[in-house]
Amino acid sequence: MITKEEVVSRDAIASRVKEIAQAITRDYAGRQLVMIGILNGAFIFLADLVREIELPMEIDFIRVASYGSGTCSSGAIRLVKDTELALAGKDILLVEDIVDTGRTLACLQELLADRKAASVRICALIDKQERREVEVAVDYAGFVIAEGFLVGYGLDYAQQHRQYPAIHRIVSGV
Repeated sequence: MITKEEVVSRDAIASRVKEIAQAITRDYAGRQLVMIGILNGAFIFLADLVREIELPMEIDFIRVASYGSGTCSSGAIRLVKDTELALAGKDILLVEDIVDTGRTLACLQELLADRKAASVRICALIDKQERREVEVAVDYAGFVIAEGFLVGYGLDYAQQHRQYPAIHRIVSGV
């Protein structure tokens, strides 16, 4: 059993999602936007975000796994589920639940650039800048949260706790 404390409310999330969507609508007007959600964590954020964006767009998903042992990533990624859309010449917005070390997103940016995307930018619900090992720019950040293990609104612990409508910090039980 875990004990948790709320760090970002459902209302704060909804408000911030609308603000990010307005910025994306403005920044991508007249462009060929493809939103790519990184599974599994980003699915709730992506769903709410795309409903607020006032542009035509395509939506796809990608799922990756890190090589390496334990809780440490080597930085190399293995595609578990690849995108299905043609991406050459299109503006890609990767949508992630949380940016930690930056390794996975750096690899994905390189992969998508190799596929001749016109641009590849990042939108993340949570930006944990203090944990960054590889420099990646988060172009649209929902919240910067400095510490703690977070669950809810797509964020999980052992594939559990994604369903909470707010973001919580686990205080015990992990």
